[in-house]
Amino acid sequence: MNYAIIAAGEGSRLVQEGITLPKPLVKVNGKELIRRLIDIFLNNDATSISIIVNEEMTEVQEHVSQLKMNVPLNVVVKSTPSSMHSFFELRNFLRDGKFCLTTVDTVFKEDEFTRYIKAFINDDSNDGMMVVTSFIDDEKPLYVDIDEQMNIQAFLDDSSKCKYISGGIYGLTPKAIDTLESCLNAGQVRMRNFQRQLVADNLNLKAYPFTKIIDVDHAEDIDKAEQFLKN
Repeated sequence: MNYAIIAAGEGSRLVQEGITLPKPLVKVNGKELIRRLIDIFLNNDATSISIIVNEEMTEVQEHVSQLKMNVPLNVVVKSTPSSMHSFFELRNFLRDGKFCLTTVDTVFKEDEFTRYIKAFINDDSNDGMMVVTSFIDDEKPLYVDIDEQMNIQAFLDDSSKCKYISGGIYGLTPKAIDTLESCLNAGQVRMRNFQRQLVADNLNLKAYPFTKIIDVDHAEDIDKAEQFLKN
């Protein structure tokens, strides 16, 4: 499985709240967010790991440059205007089979992730398997409309009927890269619009529920994440 991490954001809200470390180096239970993801990926059949870091985060660049592992590590240093543009910069490392992409600030239970990856690897009937959660602690959640078989029908900015929201973990096949490139060519700038276009392009997407995912966007989220992982 090829894995990719988007770690190119500025983490401006954390900075405003007094966190001096760049977001990828913020520690949860003593481990940097980026290192935690890498370790989880290595424990789940990683064949390569690709990371994008912005040009201003020299501490993160140095941290990543010192990583030693037994699989290829691809690092792109580039500042981008959005997560979708960051995904675009990583796309050429992800063309040779199924891949899993996530942002650096997602915190989840590793055992849930392992079950998810096994399900994704063994699923040959869909073009992607997207993590969803019924735990909503997001300022602007992206709601996921699904049918009784957990097939994704739509991604919605607002909904009173949807049980799940997007968890920010994307299991996809190279077919999705064609959609990504067409979105960039059309001037789209948001990951949620890319997800909508996947549906519009008739890709078969399955939803996979996690009990909880915490995005570390604010200083208080660090404590939330630590308590979540300890419980």
